[in-house]
Amino acid sequence: MFKKILIANRGEIALRILRAARELGIRTVVAYSEADQNSLPVLLADESMCIGPAPANASYLNVRNLLSAAAVSGCEAIHPGYGFLAENAEFAEKCEEHNLVFIGPRPETIRRIGDKASARALAVEAGVPITPGSGPLDDVEAAQRFAAEVGYPVMLKASAGGGGRGMRVVQSENELERLFVGAREEARAAFGNPEMYLEKYVEEPKHVEIQVFGDGEGNVVHFYDRDCSIQRRYQKVLEEAPSLLEDDLRARIADAAVTLAKYIRYRGAGTVEFLVDVHGAFYFSEMNTRIQVEHPATELVTRFDLVQEQFRVAAGQGLSVTQDDIEVEGHAIEVRINAEDPAHDFRPSAGTITDVHWPGGPGIRVDSHVYAGYRIPPNYDSLVAKILAWAPTREEAIARMERALRETVIEGVTTTIPFHLDVLENAFYRRGAIYTNFIARRMS
Repeated sequence: MFKKILIANRGEIALRILRAARELGIRTVVAYSEADQNSLPVLLADESMCIGPAPANASYLNVRNLLSAAAVSGCEAIHPGYGFLAENAEFAEKCEEHNLVFIGPRPETIRRIGDKASARALAVEAGVPITPGSGPLDDVEAAQRFAAEVGYPVMLKASAGGGGRGMRVVQSENELERLFVGAREEARAAFGNPEMYLEKYVEEPKHVEIQVFGDGEGNVVHFYDRDCSIQRRYQKVLEEAPSLLEDDLRARIADAAVTLAKYIRYRGAGTVEFLVDVHGAFYFSEMNTRIQVEHPATELVTRFDLVQEQFRVAAGQGLSVTQDDIEVEGHAIEVRINAEDPAHDFRPSAGTITDVHWPGGPGIRVDSHVYAGYRIPPNYDSLVAKILAWAPTREEAIARMERALRETVIEGVTTTIPFHLDVLENAFYRRGAIYTNFIARRMS
């Protein structure tokens, strides 16, 4: 096992990685920007190193500074968390060139499956169902030709995209040119890659993802599924595990995810995402080559530490479990608490947290890097905490989550807690009638 690692991320995921490492006896070095010098992972780490000023491109995206921090501090490996450089093949290659283990998939895997158009081609080769889609589109005329073939509505997507960036639903030919140009420029600004492709849009689908793990030698297991259908502008805000599917359909989707991961000889933690239509047909959407924000929901229902499993695989120890070892018990719900004002179109609410009280009691987990007196910097995403509730049944988990949210006190900034309470109280949510358009259709 590694003796010392660099954590190349910030916030709650940096703290999550730190805790998993410490339990395995691994020393941690947290890389931080000037804006994060007083964050909890920096204060709790064995060592910490400033890698630049607040802007992400000068710090958390600064490959040279991160590699230098790892070398100077004597680290053997780098954990990228999620976001920033977690799915950057060039960064993974640079780690290898500097004799550092990248705790994630091989660079060539990230490159092949991280590009959305390439990932769809790999899914077809592996025999995994996909929605009708185009290859990379050279211009809006090519997009118009494809849309005319499959019929509207269609979904524009950025080949290098993620987090909802560069995505647009196009309902008619009249909208296509305008939305194509806007999505392409957004993709160029967010990812440095303006390449776009089109998919046939599946209306009112569920967004179901399978947590997979591979050893890089062709052995793959899955840790079952999560439902991530509650989304705002294509970004997830509430997740639960397991999803609300019949057992047979769940098994077929999981088998498809494992098939794809085996086909590409996947190494480490990954998430294979699917859209499931109202008739039970499912289609591959994308694969995320990293640990997910919502991984704690899976940990609660399977009783496995997925970050520690990442360390074991990256250290060459292989998978610690077989598929027969993994079972689901109970139900878990995760909500993302953001410093945003839901009453004013989720306007960011950066500032200093003057007081905080986290919930407790049976079945409650809180992942957060903030504390009373902590200043939320305006330079990054607004995630304050992830609150999770586990219970034997979904109905009990909902009740437990409601109780936990009402116990939570965060003063000094506005948060999304009232919005989450509205979701949990919604009759459609309670009976499981949730689809990716739930917020637009049921919460407006």
